Amino acid sequence: MNILVLNSGSSSVKYQLIDPASGEVLMAGVKEELAAGSGHKSAIAIVLEEANAFDIAAVGHRVVHGGDSFHDATLIDDTVIQAIEEWIPLAPLHNPHNLAGINAVTEALPDVPQVAVFDTAFHARMPRRAYTYGLDHEVAQAHRIRRYGFHGTSHQYVANRAAEFLQRPLNELRIVSLHLGNGASACAIELGHSTDTSMGMTPLEGLVMGTRAGDVDAGVLLHLLRQDGYDSERLDALLNKDSGLKGLTGISNDLRDIETQAGEGNDRARMGINVFVHRIRKYIGAYAAVMGGVDAVVITGGIGENSAAMRRRILQRLGFLGLLFDEDRNHDTCLSAEVPVARISSDASRVQVLAVKTNEELMIAKQTAEVAKKLVAVETTKSIPIAVSARHLHLDKKTFAILFGEGAEPTYYKDLSQPGQYACEEKVNLIGPRNRIDGVRLLGPLRSKNQVEISRTDEYFLGVDAPVRNSGQVEDSAPIVIKGPCGQVQLTEGLICARRHIHMHPDDANAFGVKDKDEVEVAITGGPRDLIFGDVLVRVNPGYRLEMHIDTDEGNAAELSRGAGGDLVYVGVNDATACLRIKQTRCE
Repeated sequence: MNILVLNSGSSSVKYQLIDPASGEVLMAGVKEELAAGSGHKSAIAIVLEEANAFDIAAVGHRVVHGGDSFHDATLIDDTVIQAIEEWIPLAPLHNPHNLAGINAVTEALPDVPQVAVFDTAFHARMPRRAYTYGLDHEVAQAHRIRRYGFHGTSHQYVANRAAEFLQRPLNELRIVSLHLGNGASACAIELGHSTDTSMGMTPLEGLVMGTRAGDVDAGVLLHLLRQDGYDSERLDALLNKDSGLKGLTGISNDLRDIETQAGEGNDRARMGINVFVHRIRKYIGAYAAVMGGVDAVVITGGIGENSAAMRRRILQRLGFLGLLFDEDRNHDTCLSAEVPVARISSDASRVQVLAVKTNEELMIAKQTAEVAKKLVAVETTKSIPIAVSARHLHLDKKTFAILFGEGAEPTYYKDLSQPGQYACEEKVNLIGPRNRIDGVRLLGPLRSKNQVEISRTDEYFLGVDAPVRNSGQVEDSAPIVIKGPCGQVQLTEGLICARRHIHMHPDDANAFGVKDKDEVEVAITGGPRDLIFGDVLVRVNPGYRLEMHIDTDEGNAAELSRGAGGDLVYVGVNDATACLRIKQTRCE
């Protein structure tokens, strides 16, 4: 399957024809100096003529801004085009040209599927606390003001390459990804998902860039607007074209020129480098705090891949995080297609540091191919039963003995929907900083790790900050006090909000065309309120029975809950069922 990847800009069309399975680039180039009016149409016509010797299975377009409308690569149709148009006000220099490329391909290859891959999509499911600005809520809602993030395709690609290199599942890693080039951004990737990112509603926020200012006190802009000669257009030029390294140094936006001048004693060049590095280091520390630790720092982009000196400046003196930098490895690193990943941390470093060669075109090709494959996938009408899960807990043998007495055993109450699992007679009380919840039921059998599962509503009531985790992923989760009839235990970790998931037997997985650890979108239909849930984890095991599990908050959102409360654990939902949608990603 050959995928044509297009990046349609204002003055050029960049293209690559890629075999996503092997990563082989069959052809590549740039068509520049587009003629007014028919520029994209004529440029793409030339590209297609050059690609005439190859079969093109689908076309993948880089689209800069999809806002909160798109969470994944999306098959382009009239509805998608309309939505891209709606986001033009936030990306006036990009989305119109992306659309011009789409329209040109539609005219030239009307029967070839086209897929939009959005820079913003990887960040679209950031938690609300990360994407919300501290502005008046109604003003923000009216003007769609929130943080969207960019460089998502690059951050997602290098995170996957890092996981492969480290031979660890991506959904077990906490990664700080640094995309450093003329445009620069940082991203906190927690267990495979963007938890926070430095760019905001536009690419202006965050790190110091080649010509963009990055973080600036909004009061500075108000001050300038009150001065003679400053209006919105002049501010736009200042922030986007005349700031960053170019504005700080008065030299250029090219770091190589700035480093040369700094070596010759230019004080502004030295200041520019120091400000650039300081901002990056600040974000590394902030994101380690946001994720409760960090397993790897990944550095990419033109600067990150090629400047050993800048990598050294950025990564020194981070030993307090467990990050130990290796000077020799850094100096010897030379990334290429043959060596796309290099470790630049020492063997003693707890936090791994990797330089990774990004490949956004390959990522676009892979995502486009996945969407295209789904178009010819076998359709199934099989629906998925839904169960609403109330708060409950799993205990290990030692903790159970403290709470219920030495020699005690869990007392069977009733079977649960999943074979081999059952609710117990035993209940405990959860004690948080603000409140307590009594009568939380134990599930059996006993496990090797303690795990307490609550909803977001429970979290606020108790006054705790429980992360959303897959079952079993309790490392660095929230603490909680558990009180039983015979004793009390202070767990230092183990309290989570369980991620929504689907249990499947392998036969079910084959019928739906999914695999263990896939992430899917699920449409809830047939109940009082139809809803679509994203980021639903597929769990496949011969011992499972087909069923989707959501918590009480999610059940209430779809108006499915039957008042499960704290007594019942899994409440089956009548009438409503779940149906898988085309979207599917893999979280290794």
